[in-house]
Amino acid sequence: MTATAPRFGAAHVLRLLLVTAALLATVLSGTANAHAALTGSDPKDGAVVATAPKGVTLTFSEQVAMGDDAIRVLEPSGKRADTGELRDLCSGAVVKYGVDLHAGLPHGTYTVAWRAVSADSHPISGAFTFSIGAPSKTTVALPKEEAGGGTVGVLYGFARYVSYAGFVLLVGGAAFVLACWPRGASVRAVQRVVVRGWAVLTAATLALLVLRAPYTGLPFGVGSLGAVLETKTGAALVSRLLLLGAAALFVAVLFGAYTRREDETEKKDLTFGLAIGGTVVAAGIAGTWALSEHASAGLQPLVAMPVDILHLLAMAAWLGGLAALLVALHREPTIEGSAVRRFSRVAFGSVVVLAVTGVYQSWRQVGSWTALTGTAYGRLLLLKVALVAVLLAVAWISRRWTRRLAETAAVAAGVDEDEERDEDEDEGAGELVTVPDDVPEERAAQLARQRAALATARAKRAREADPERAGLRRSVLAEASVAVVLLAVTTVLTTTEPGRTEEEAGRAQASSSSPAVPDRPLDLRLPFDTGGAANGKGTVRLTLDPGRSGRNTLHVFVTGANGRPLDVPELKVSYTLESQQIGPLPVVPDRVTAGHWTSDRVQIPMPGEWRLRVTVRTSDIDQTTIDKNVKIG
Repeated sequence: MTATAPRFGAAHVLRLLLVTAALLATVLSGTANAHAALTGSDPKDGAVVATAPKGVTLTFSEQVAMGDDAIRVLEPSGKRADTGELRDLCSGAVVKYGVDLHAGLPHGTYTVAWRAVSADSHPISGAFTFSIGAPSKTTVALPKEEAGGGTVGVLYGFARYVSYAGFVLLVGGAAFVLACWPRGASVRAVQRVVVRGWAVLTAATLALLVLRAPYTGLPFGVGSLGAVLETKTGAALVSRLLLLGAAALFVAVLFGAYTRREDETEKKDLTFGLAIGGTVVAAGIAGTWALSEHASAGLQPLVAMPVDILHLLAMAAWLGGLAALLVALHREPTIEGSAVRRFSRVAFGSVVVLAVTGVYQSWRQVGSWTALTGTAYGRLLLLKVALVAVLLAVAWISRRWTRRLAETAAVAAGVDEDEERDEDEDEGAGELVTVPDDVPEERAAQLARQRAALATARAKRAREADPERAGLRRSVLAEASVAVVLLAVTTVLTTTEPGRTEEEAGRAQASSSSPAVPDRPLDLRLPFDTGGAANGKGTVRLTLDPGRSGRNTLHVFVTGANGRPLDVPELKVSYTLESQQIGPLPVVPDRVTAGHWTSDRVQIPMPGEWRLRVTVRTSDIDQTTIDKNVKIG
């Protein structure tokens, strides 16, 4: 006896999509979702400046949207140190924003917290500190949760996945009916696939519109919803809702007037009209993603947006058609083998389009081989490619079952004579359990259940009439299962920072920082010669611990020509950062013992190449100054 697959309808397909989305949203919720990146700031993170700056500026890797209160500077006590007025300092390709600071700020550690929305609609945020004069304790707690995270982030990501799933079922199911199986427009199970796809996409779009404000850091409310509607993403979501209204009309005609049309010429004309109109509406819905996400920002957006639309349409035709075919195979035993073969050709064309557009998108978003393996986006892309390879392998098995169906006469005939005889007997049995008018209600219910069981048995025998059809059902079910995971990975991929952007941001940060220096205390030996007859020559040994920007401890040891400690009358130290016109900043070390001076109050404001200068006086008239350039990290 041939093993049979379980009954699997449209509701089961949708339920599998939603459950998988929930699981993957939980597993992958920690995936980075920043698409623009902070590449520099003034003051820099961790810097210690001698005097209070006039303002704070932030530089980003690409265009961002920043609203009021997007940059906040907080004193050690938590009080606002900025004026609250955002300044747009963008010039050409440089994306820079800033805020002015109040005058007369006290010394201590200040916290800068910022948030923005990338050009591809994803929120980003961050915080860093700098100090004026010297570091201090602060009552300000740095935010632990990034923008777009937490419960709202999980719900928003789940709604994004569901919207993709709804789009796939709506567009792919309708395309399957028009291009592969016109008779399927009158099949209730296939109708449910398309209608539920429309309902799911509409509900998910409304959810995204409601969640958009808290997702980007705005308070939840009517006022924030108005602000969302003024953004590119808000306009895209509203446009999607309007297009879904047109899609509802398309679905009504497809499952209404189209199924009732009997004249072949009129039906062909209506098919052509539905195909043109449906393609326009589907492309418009796909465009709401392309115009507001990855494709609209970065490299070659005018090429990337049409390519993204084609990619989404091909994905929907393949995966959505697969869902409709799966439902048809399990719910409608009389589906023709020609419909399966036509879908096989549609799926092949979709795969070709997906391959071409996918290669372009991968080059655009990854950019290098190192980013393919060294970034989260690249690794997810490799996972997606592997899933596509598995899906193609299973599809190849399905094509084999399709060819065997075409070669089987029983499939073409529908059922053999024995099965027809069995059905006649079942129908006769059904007549035996016809409910007379005077039968008690309990007995009537029992007879109704018997009739339903007989009908189910007949449908089951029709579905399992031949091993080819059962094998095709199993392979298509396997395809659908892989497609569910593939769609989830694709959704996560659209919320992950592209590899090209991540690498460019890293290079920008590296170029804006000071040259790399050893992560150990600074230790210098500087010979001197004051020209004096006695004790005029010797060596100054200077150590600076930890040798980084911020607070350091200085030790100076002076030894004479004989290598013994030399107690000189005067020793002075200063340091200057000439590239930033900072200094000279003097240090007055305390004498510890003969030939040893120290200070634990040396503040290095920022990394860079500093000039250390040491003045040694060995008598009333004999002194010299020696200097050395050192790199401070």
